[in-house]
Amino acid sequence: MQFSVTVPDLMQALDSYGPGFIPMIMIYLSLTVLSGLLIALSVIDLKMFRLPNVLTFSLIALGLLDAYMLNGQFQDRLIGAALGYGVFVTIEMAFKKLRGKDGLGRGDAKLLAAGGAWCGWMGLPFIVLIGSGMGLIAALFPSVRAQNRIPFGPFLALGILIVWLAFNLEKFGILPGQ
Repeated sequence: MQFSVTVPDLMQALDSYGPGFIPMIMIYLSLTVLSGLLIALSVIDLKMFRLPNVLTFSLIALGLLDAYMLNGQFQDRLIGAALGYGVFVTIEMAFKKLRGKDGLGRGDAKLLAAGGAWCGWMGLPFIVLIGSGMGLIAALFPSVRAQNRIPFGPFLALGILIVWLAFNLEKFGILPGQ
Protein backbone atom coordinates (compact mmCIF):
# COMPACT_ATOMS: atom_id res chain seq x y z
CA MET A 1 0.00 0.00 0.00
CA GLN A 2 1.40 3.33 -1.03
CA PHE A 3 0.48 6.61 0.63
CA SER A 4 1.19 9.96 -0.93
CA VAL A 5 0.07 13.48 -0.17
CA THR A 6 0.47 16.36 -2.54
CA VAL A 7 1.05 19.93 -1.41
CA PRO A 8 -2.38 21.08 -2.67
CA ASP A 9 -4.01 18.22 -0.71
CA LEU A 10 -2.14 19.23 2.42
CA MET A 11 -3.04 22.89 1.99
CA GLN A 12 -6.70 22.00 1.47
CA ALA A 13 -6.69 19.81 4.58
CA LEU A 14 -5.10 22.56 6.69
CA ASP A 15 -7.45 25.18 5.28
CA SER A 16 -10.40 23.03 6.35
CA TYR A 17 -9.65 24.19 9.92
CA GLY A 18 -10.91 27.58 8.84
CA PRO A 19 -9.87 30.46 6.64
CA GLY A 20 -6.67 32.01 7.83
CA PHE A 21 -5.36 28.86 9.51
CA ILE A 22 -2.34 28.52 7.20
CA PRO A 23 -1.38 32.22 7.43
CA MET A 24 -1.55 32.00 11.24
CA ILE A 25 0.81 29.02 11.21
CA MET A 26 3.22 31.02 9.06
CA ILE A 27 2.99 34.08 11.34
CA TYR A 28 3.78 31.98 14.41
CA LEU A 29 6.60 30.23 12.55
CA SER A 30 8.04 33.63 11.58
CA LEU A 31 7.78 34.81 15.19
CA THR A 32 9.51 31.67 16.44
CA VAL A 33 12.39 31.97 13.96
CA LEU A 34 12.81 35.71 14.51
CA SER A 35 12.70 35.58 18.31
CA GLY A 36 14.94 32.50 18.49
CA LEU A 37 17.67 34.10 16.39
CA LEU A 38 17.38 37.43 18.22
CA ILE A 39 17.73 35.68 21.60
CA ALA A 40 20.77 33.75 20.38
CA LEU A 41 22.39 36.93 19.03
CA SER A 42 21.64 38.80 22.27
CA VAL A 43 23.21 36.14 24.47
CA ILE A 44 26.33 35.94 22.29
CA ASP A 45 26.69 39.74 22.20
CA LEU A 46 26.30 40.02 25.98
CA LYS A 47 29.00 37.40 26.56
CA MET A 48 31.45 38.07 23.72
CA PHE A 49 30.63 41.54 22.30
CA ARG A 50 30.19 39.91 18.89
CA LEU A 51 27.30 39.28 16.53
CA PRO A 52 28.28 36.30 14.36
CA ASN A 53 27.84 36.74 10.61
CA VAL A 54 26.24 33.34 10.22
CA LEU A 55 23.35 34.42 12.47
CA THR A 56 22.98 38.02 11.24
CA PHE A 57 23.13 37.01 7.56
CA SER A 58 20.64 34.19 8.23
CA LEU A 59 18.30 36.67 9.91
CA ILE A 60 18.56 39.03 6.91
CA ALA A 61 17.93 36.24 4.41
CA LEU A 62 14.99 34.82 6.36
CA GLY A 63 13.42 38.27 6.75
CA LEU A 64 13.63 38.85 3.01
CA LEU A 65 12.32 35.34 2.32
CA ASP A 66 9.42 36.02 4.69
CA ALA A 67 8.64 39.22 2.79
CA TYR A 68 8.85 37.53 -0.60
CA MET A 69 6.84 34.44 0.29
CA LEU A 70 4.25 35.74 2.74
CA ASN A 71 3.38 39.37 2.63
CA GLY A 72 4.54 40.94 -0.61
CA GLN A 73 6.61 43.67 1.05
CA PHE A 74 9.86 42.56 -0.52
CA GLN A 75 10.85 45.95 -1.91
CA ASP A 76 10.17 47.80 1.38
CA ARG A 77 12.14 45.23 3.32
CA LEU A 78 15.03 45.12 0.86
CA ILE A 79 15.28 48.92 1.11
CA GLY A 80 15.08 48.57 4.90
CA ALA A 81 17.95 46.08 4.99
CA ALA A 82 20.17 48.24 2.77
CA LEU A 83 19.27 51.46 4.58
CA GLY A 84 19.73 49.94 8.04
CA TYR A 85 23.18 48.65 7.17
CA GLY A 86 24.24 51.81 5.36
CA VAL A 87 23.16 54.22 8.09
CA PHE A 88 24.89 52.32 10.90
CA VAL A 89 28.10 51.81 8.91
CA THR A 90 28.15 55.55 8.20
CA ILE A 91 27.67 56.33 11.90
CA GLU A 92 30.35 53.76 12.82
CA MET A 93 32.90 55.27 10.45
CA ALA A 94 32.09 58.89 11.40
CA PHE A 95 32.40 58.10 15.12
CA LYS A 96 35.73 56.35 14.60
CA LYS A 97 37.06 59.28 12.57
CA LEU A 98 35.89 61.86 15.13
CA ARG A 99 36.75 60.01 18.33
CA GLY A 100 39.56 57.71 17.20
CA LYS A 101 37.89 54.62 18.70
CA ASP A 102 35.10 52.20 17.91
CA GLY A 103 31.56 53.08 18.94
CA LEU A 104 29.31 50.78 16.97
CA GLY A 105 30.47 47.46 15.67
CA ARG A 106 29.83 46.21 12.15
CA GLY A 107 27.67 43.48 13.67
CA ASP A 108 25.29 46.17 14.93
CA ALA A 109 24.93 47.41 11.34
CA LYS A 110 24.19 43.88 10.14
CA LEU A 111 21.64 43.43 12.93
CA LEU A 112 19.90 46.67 11.96
CA ALA A 113 19.91 45.41 8.36
CA ALA A 114 18.13 42.32 9.68
CA GLY A 115 15.66 44.63 11.41
CA GLY A 116 15.03 46.31 8.07
CA ALA A 117 14.60 42.92 6.42
CA TRP A 118 11.93 41.93 8.96
CA CYS A 119 10.20 45.28 9.57
CA GLY A 120 10.85 47.28 6.39
CA TRP A 121 12.38 50.72 6.09
CA MET A 122 9.47 52.30 7.99
CA GLY A 123 10.36 50.28 11.09
CA LEU A 124 13.98 51.40 11.26
CA PRO A 125 13.47 54.66 13.19
CA PHE A 126 11.36 52.84 15.79
CA ILE A 127 13.91 50.03 16.13
CA VAL A 128 16.73 52.52 16.69
CA LEU A 129 14.62 54.61 19.08
CA ILE A 130 13.64 51.60 21.20
CA GLY A 131 17.15 50.11 21.13
CA SER A 132 18.84 53.39 22.00
CA GLY A 133 16.33 54.18 24.72
CA MET A 134 16.74 50.79 26.34
CA GLY A 135 20.53 51.09 26.09
CA LEU A 136 20.44 54.48 27.79
CA ILE A 137 18.24 53.12 30.56
CA ALA A 138 20.66 50.21 31.06
CA ALA A 139 23.57 52.68 31.21
CA LEU A 140 21.95 54.32 34.23
CA PHE A 141 22.73 51.26 36.33
CA PRO A 142 26.17 51.45 38.02
CA SER A 143 26.88 47.75 37.40
CA VAL A 144 26.46 48.27 33.65
CA ARG A 145 28.50 51.50 33.60
CA ALA A 146 31.35 49.80 35.47
CA GLN A 147 31.96 47.56 32.46
CA ASN A 148 32.88 50.61 30.34
CA ARG A 149 31.35 48.86 27.30
CA ILE A 150 27.73 48.10 26.59
CA PRO A 151 26.78 45.69 23.81
CA PHE A 152 24.12 47.33 21.63
CA GLY A 153 22.91 44.10 19.99
CA PRO A 154 20.51 42.98 22.74
CA PHE A 155 18.82 46.40 22.75
CA LEU A 156 18.53 46.45 18.96
CA ALA A 157 17.16 42.90 19.10
CA LEU A 158 14.49 43.99 21.56
CA GLY A 159 13.61 46.92 19.31
CA ILE A 160 13.33 44.63 16.28
CA LEU A 161 11.03 42.22 18.11
CA ILE A 162 8.80 44.98 19.52
CA VAL A 163 8.45 46.69 16.13
CA TRP A 164 7.78 43.40 14.32
CA LEU A 165 5.10 42.52 16.86
CA ALA A 166 3.55 45.99 16.60
CA PHE A 167 3.44 45.73 12.81
CA ASN A 168 1.80 42.29 13.06
CA LEU A 169 -0.70 42.77 15.92
CA GLU A 170 -3.62 42.70 13.53
CA LYS A 171 -2.50 39.32 12.18
CA PHE A 172 -2.47 37.92 15.70
CA GLY A 173 -6.06 39.07 16.17
CA ILE A 174 -5.09 41.54 18.89
CA LEU A 175 -6.15 44.58 16.87
CA PRO A 176 -9.24 44.49 14.67
CA GLY A 177 -8.69 44.67 10.93
CA GLN A 178 -9.53 47.83 9.02
